[in-house]
Amino acid sequence: SDYQQLDYNLRVNLFQGGPLKTQSLMRDSYTPDVFQKAVIDPRHWHGKKISELGRWYEKYFLDLKVQKEMKKKYG
Repeated sequence: SDYQQLDYNLRVNLFQGGPLKTQSLMRDSYTPDVFQKAVIDPRHWHGKKISELGRWYEKYFLDLKVQKEMKKKYG
């Protein structure tokens, strides 16, 4: 059966595991100077500015605190 075949393959260690060196299609597609020229803008993160992210997190944690207090007060 399939389970016996899988058991046999695991015992003889035909599945040696993953490769020791990983490859990336992106890294292989570009020359190293492309990555050296790339500039990371700390004020811009995935299309949102830090101030927008800060306001979102502030509202989120305020909401969590309100929910926690409501549970304490009303059960």
